[in-house]
Amino acid sequence: MRRHICVLAAVVVAALAVAGAASADNYVVLYSKGAVSVGATKAISDAGGSVVATYGEIGVLIAKSSNADFRTRLLARDSWVEDASPVSPYGVRMDNPADAGSGPPEQLTNIPATDSTEPLFGLQWDMRHIHTPEAHAISGGSPSVVVADIDTGIDFTHPDLAPNYDPTHSADCTSGAAAPLAPGNDGDGHGTHTAGTIAAAANGIGIVGVAPNVKIAGIKAGTNDGFFFGDAVVCAFMFAGRTHADVTNNSYFADPYLYNCRNDKVQHAIWKAESRAILFAEQQGVTVVAAAGNESDDLSHPSVDVISPDFPPGSEQERAVTNACVVVPVEVPGVIGVSATGNVRQTDGDNDPNDFLKAFYSSYGVSAVDVTAPGGDQTQLTPEAPNGRVLSTYPATRPCTRSVVDPGVGGATYCYLQGTSMASPHAAGVAALIISRYGDLKNPQNGKMRPSQVAAYMQQTADPQPCPTVLPFPYDIVTQTSGEPQSCQGGPGFNSWYGNGQVDAYRAVTKTSGK
Repeated sequence: MRRHICVLAAVVVAALAVAGAASADNYVVLYSKGAVSVGATKAISDAGGSVVATYGEIGVLIAKSSNADFRTRLLARDSWVEDASPVSPYGVRMDNPADAGSGPPEQLTNIPATDSTEPLFGLQWDMRHIHTPEAHAISGGSPSVVVADIDTGIDFTHPDLAPNYDPTHSADCTSGAAAPLAPGNDGDGHGTHTAGTIAAAANGIGIVGVAPNVKIAGIKAGTNDGFFFGDAVVCAFMFAGRTHADVTNNSYFADPYLYNCRNDKVQHAIWKAESRAILFAEQQGVTVVAAAGNESDDLSHPSVDVISPDFPPGSEQERAVTNACVVVPVEVPGVIGVSATGNVRQTDGDNDPNDFLKAFYSSYGVSAVDVTAPGGDQTQLTPEAPNGRVLSTYPATRPCTRSVVDPGVGGATYCYLQGTSMASPHAAGVAALIISRYGDLKNPQNGKMRPSQVAAYMQQTADPQPCPTVLPFPYDIVTQTSGEPQSCQGGPGFNSWYGNGQVDAYRAVTKTSGK
């Protein structure tokens, strides 16, 4: 998960209005009645804009306008409009995205997978932590299960991703309307990395993913600079819901605000539109998994936001926040929130060798974190993880400070990264294994499992992690954005740092409860 920089609503509105005078901006238009008004197109045109995409199922429309007064004029012309918030436009449009991937569900078929043939598997300490080798002996997932990775895109030509790539469930949403995903779409590399953790194939090349037999799709909602704006986020979840993906991974927070506050009109419109889109996807049977963030912050007790808004750059301003302010998507109801662990075992608690320290940067919170997973930590160095980070697929064209190339396959490039961005796809992969394994539990939308069932299975089979009683470096000096020391609240079965515990792929496919 990226750490962006965020500001006061008045500042970002003014800055974006100035930018809008020179070029067309996208706007998230939120309708108060849960449906787009009959005269929406005319009202937008009269206000000096045009329609980019309509999401009538949730009462949200994406508009484009170069008129700095567009928002004010639209509110005056359409009484159904609750608010309209500006974002930044990217991308092109694809016709009829709702038709993609529809049709009857396929029969679920579980196929074991072998990790030992992967040349770089010895570097994947993270997979051994969550017991994927044992799980893969039972199931590597079903090719009928689709994980849509909502991220900066995906290098679908990568030799470890190409065998599992699903173009039907993939799209470029950076314009606010779904478009075809073109080659070279991941100009950042972040999305390709998270995709490999989920579903890198067991094909004798490089590494192996948590669910190496499932299909992986890329929904590009992040720009090549790593920003995830509201129009793209809404588009991504609507596309995932309309095409009936089984799981989405979300290793980001929705820009430009880290915390979105209900008492702020601009922020309210953005997070409410995004929340409606996420709920729509969940109602279509999509299990939504999201990273907790890298701010070392207690999401359940926020007090200050120093990085919002993070666009335009330099707009950030310190502001007080409360529990009325939420991080999207991780704090949206129904979303499985994931914190990150490193590779150092706790030396206290119950002395269980499977108890690991939270990554120093990982945000947390009793109301936000459901499970934890390996995300890497540069301060937690061991012989097994000499740089502390997580290895996964990466575009050969992108620079990586800690890159690894499979010597047997030209161009198969891998990169070490750390973050809750790396933790979330581990949980998304486990969700895919659960759906593959127990897909006899049907629902009318996609013939698989309901998101609440997937979440319950994941939480019940997680390996509980107790709060450590002794906090070594760097927890004594790395603080929250509020300036307060990090602290863990709760018991061994559930707490603010680890939720229900670390995801366990083997327990998930055998339905073995935690200790």
